[in-house]
Amino acid sequence: MAARRTDCSQVLARAAIAPGELDDPNGRVPIRSYAALYNLVVHELDDEGFALFSAPVPIGSFEFLCRSVISSRTLAEALERACRFLRLVVPDLRVKMSRGPGHAELRIEEARALQRDRNDARRVFALEWMLRLLHGVACWLVNRDLALNSVAFPYDEPRHAADYALIYTARSSFGLPHLVASLNSNLLDLPVRRDDDALAAFLDGAPGKIVALYRRDREMVRRVRDILARSFPDAVALEAVSRRLNLSSRTVERRLHEEGSSLRAIKDALRRDIALSRLEKSDLSVAQIAANLGYADNSTFFRAFTNWTGLSPTAYRRRARASEH
Repeated sequence: MAARRTDCSQVLARAAIAPGELDDPNGRVPIRSYAALYNLVVHELDDEGFALFSAPVPIGSFEFLCRSVISSRTLAEALERACRFLRLVVPDLRVKMSRGPGHAELRIEEARALQRDRNDARRVFALEWMLRLLHGVACWLVNRDLALNSVAFPYDEPRHAADYALIYTARSSFGLPHLVASLNSNLLDLPVRRDDDALAAFLDGAPGKIVALYRRDREMVRRVRDILARSFPDAVALEAVSRRLNLSSRTVERRLHEEGSSLRAIKDALRRDIALSRLEKSDLSVAQIAANLGYADNSTFFRAFTNWTGLSPTAYRRRARASEH
């Protein structure tokens, strides 16, 4: 693959990113700036694959990926179409879905070695780019966050491995032969809830827009979640959250909306994560867990949990315990 060069300082400036920010190992770039940078780099390189593959990924590939799956009835059908499409436009990678009785796997393998060094940053980015692309589109199609149960990455654990719990899942492992992401198979039966009008809005700002959707490392989402977690199980209203952030309620709402979330969605995600942890690691009864999470009755908790995972709380605990042996 021929090297392609561009003036990085100008591109960073147009994305409102100071070059010095990249030198801080603990620094964070705002998501809106990262999304802008994504689109600018794609435009400069004339390649939606960031010059990471043996042949450019033509401009418009992301749009046609979305158009090829929008008419699918279920998420399973959409992902199967997406995998076939991506094998055509990114032949360096083999992308496929497989489904078992309890869980499904998204597998991303190299049809040809992307780089000689398995830990080369370009190889790491290429593989994670494909995962984030598919996961982001899948979440958008069904209009909900799809939790990944585990992800195995085919390279050594990076220095920033702690961030993987925020971006992907706390069950991130490294050094495996291929990239394999696992999720509950019931989720594949979810109906596609988007139409052509929704797609038109979604494509405004694409393909960089995909990085701002359904991210677990979103800046405002993370800050709000931290406040809710410290106050849990007491409920915290938007006004109280805004005061602690020294921002207006309207600003907090707007930024959460920009990051594809809301106060209610963050509360639900926090409850979900705590429920999963307690079912896996404690001997508390389902009724006790429901009460501790603030649910008025067991049936409400049951419906919420089934919506999160596709399983009842009891069935989820049974499967989690069985996987330990």
